[in-house]
Amino acid sequence: MGETNDGGLNDIRSRAVTPQHAMEAIRLAATGPVTEGCVGAGAGTVCFGWKGGIGTSSRVLPATLGGYTVGVLVQTNFGGILDIAGVPVGKELGQFSYRNEIQNRGDGSCMIVVATDAPAGTHQLKRLAKRATLALGRTGSAMSHGSGDYVIAFSTAGILRIRPSDRHETPSTRLSDDDLSPLFQAVIEATEEAIVNSLFKATDTKGFQGREIKALPVERVVELLRKYGRIR
Repeated sequence: MGETNDGGLNDIRSRAVTPQHAMEAIRLAATGPVTEGCVGAGAGTVCFGWKGGIGTSSRVLPATLGGYTVGVLVQTNFGGILDIAGVPVGKELGQFSYRNEIQNRGDGSCMIVVATDAPAGTHQLKRLAKRATLALGRTGSAMSHGSGDYVIAFSTAGILRIRPSDRHETPSTRLSDDDLSPLFQAVIEATEEAIVNSLFKATDTKGFQGREIKALPVERVVELLRKYGRIR
C-alpha cells in the first residue's frame, strides 16, 4: 500500500473511500489499455504546478537483447522545473518551483510501479527500481525534502515462482546480471514517458473548497518542442 498527499484538491480527512469501493475496484479490474490522467488515485494530484495524474508507458527490448518487456505506471504528485526531451518547458511557461520567492514549494511524491517479464531475481528487481528514479531527474524533479518518491518492481516470469516444497532452491534460469543494462535503459525511458503522459492526459480540475488546478497547455508545449527542434 502507498499514497501521495493530494490534500490540495482532495478532502483527505473525510475518509470517503469505503471497503465497498475497494471491492468494486477489484471486481471491475480488466485487461487492456490503462486510462491515464485524472483518474483513480491520480484524481487529486499536482505535478510541476499543473494537474498530474496516472501515466503509463512501456518498452520492448529487441530479440538480440532478450525481447523482454518493461511496463511502468506512475502516479505523479511532485514539483520541480518541467523538462520534456531537453526542452525547459517549466521555465518557458513560467511555471516552476520556487518562482517568486518560493511561491510553490515543489514538495510531493511520485509512486512508480515497474513490471517486466524478464526473469529478474529480487536483488535485480531492486536495481531496476532504483533506475526508475533517474527518470524523475530527467523530467525536472529534484526529489525534494518531504518527497516520498518510491518504486515497486516485480517480474511476471513464471519460471521464478517457487512452490512451498522448494522455497529454498534458487531458480537456475534467472537473468544474468550482465544482461541487466538494457532493462535499466528501458525502465528509465518508460518512466520518463509515463510521467509526461500523466501530464498530457490530465485536464483542468476543481476540487475541495473550490480549489482549481490547470492542466499542462499541450498546444503550447508542442510549440516549444518545435521551437527547440525536437519535432517538425
